[in-house]
Amino acid sequence: MDTIRESVRAKYAETAIKLRDGGSCCDSSCCGGSDATSGPIGEEEYSKAEVADLRLSLGASLGCGNPTALAQLNAGEVVLDLGSGAGLDVLLSARRVAPGGHAYGVDMTDEMLALANQNKARAGVENATFLKGTIEAIPLADAAVDVVISNCVINLAADKTAVLKEAFRVLKPGGRFAVSDMVELEPLPAHVKSAMDAWAGCVAGTIPVDQYRAAVVGAGFDAVEIEITNAYGPGEAGLPEGSGKIGSAFIRAAKR
Repeated sequence: MDTIRESVRAKYAETAIKLRDGGSCCDSSCCGGSDATSGPIGEEEYSKAEVADLRLSLGASLGCGNPTALAQLNAGEVVLDLGSGAGLDVLLSARRVAPGGHAYGVDMTDEMLALANQNKARAGVENATFLKGTIEAIPLADAAVDVVISNCVINLAADKTAVLKEAFRVLKPGGRFAVSDMVELEPLPAHVKSAMDAWAGCVAGTIPVDQYRAAVVGAGFDAVEIEITNAYGPGEAGLPEGSGKIGSAFIRAAKR
């Protein structure tokens, strides 16, 4: 488990440095394989005008969708982004919950936290805070937030059960869970599931949809919905040839 976490941390530290120095996420294959040329998976989910208003680019998204579009965010609410990376989803959320609301991001990578705070300053957003920590042990109190979002990060965690239980813990009663993530659609071979670069590439850590649903329910959530938005076969999204199939998905749930 520690080996997986360190592999992921090292990969995203490298990515943060490339983004800081003016590169794109695809330079380091964080958006689905070293041969990717069309930008981050899910970039079409974002409003280019809204992103530009933050003085950022979609290169700041390392995800597979737009979780800020999954849950209706309201002024005065508190939002938490699990694995906030360069901070795009946190900053978008902060704008949407103003006035009176706040957006938190939690990330374990120092280089990503530094980049996120740099992006926060550039965007001029004051109601956002980036916290250092892991998504298996979120540094917030019980019932602290109204909405939990995440963008292609839960699949990176070796202990997804712990992540989902933590998400449930920090949500207020009536809170919403709305994430974009990668899931396994057809079984991946053992050599792919055990490859560290495939973990960091959002491939090896994917789990079947039924297993994902059961884990969300097991954490205590109700009204679980999983919608597959795209499917990727061998040679796509970082999958080697002869390796099964993965897909991007929207996952929604509620804490009653």
